[in-house]
Amino acid sequence: MKTKILTSLCYTELVYQRINKKLQLQLTPPEIETFIYQTIAKPDSIIEKKGKNFYISNSTLKVRVTVNSHNYRVITADKLL
Repeated sequence: MKTKILTSLCYTELVYQRINKKLQLQLTPPEIETFIYQTIAKPDSIIEKKGKNFYISNSTLKVRVTVNSHNYRVITADKLL
């Protein structure tokens, strides 16, 4: 499942702004794509499917990425406390 998510990720212009705002970053779109890819690819990342979304959490980075399970579009990323 992780491989399918990683090879199918897609983004909208709005999600780049949303990720920078929620994670308090100032990354370019290619930097965000790299960050999201690396976060999901980490061996300690946990994938949960709830409803129509995948929630990929990484406790080391303290980040949770939300991905639509139908079209693999990144929806948002949140800080974990």
